[in-house]
Amino acid sequence: MTAPGLTPRPARAVALHDPIGFLAFGLGSGLSPRAPGTAGTAAGMLMALPLIGLDPTIAALFVVIAFLLGIPICSHASEALGVHDHGGIVWDEFVGLWLVLLFVPATPAGWLAAFVAFRVFDIAKPWPIGWLDRRITGGLGIMVDDVVAGLYAVGAITLIEVGLDRLA
Repeated sequence: MTAPGLTPRPARAVALHDPIGFLAFGLGSGLSPRAPGTAGTAAGMLMALPLIGLDPTIAALFVVIAFLLGIPICSHASEALGVHDHGGIVWDEFVGLWLVLLFVPATPAGWLAAFVAFRVFDIAKPWPIGWLDRRITGGLGIMVDDVVAGLYAVGAITLIEVGLDRLA
């Protein structure tokens, strides 16, 4: 579904020779030959380090802005590639993970839990994540399923924490 008059380009060209594509490909992390979503999530962890210590409202505002910017960023890359939600587009993984990181302690254990929980829900795509992924097109469609996966991850981590607190 390439835009009229637009010739699809190879992923490497979009990721490395187009500034917006470079963002969509997670600063190149989405070019990983294996598990680009996981590579993008790992890169997203590094990109989130400046969020540590920020006022929670400012950090949340940053994530909202990243989500809103992600819609045209992902749409642009998708159109340039001629593929909806190409596996190498990982800006959505960045934002989904950053959402989870807002709700966990800034500790190695907290961030590991965020990484694992987010990847589990992003890969498994339980309802309505998979449904949203199939039904919503364009940049919003690319972004929204990862945000919902992030919300599921926050819920799962919270339930585990509550359960562990009750056991203690």
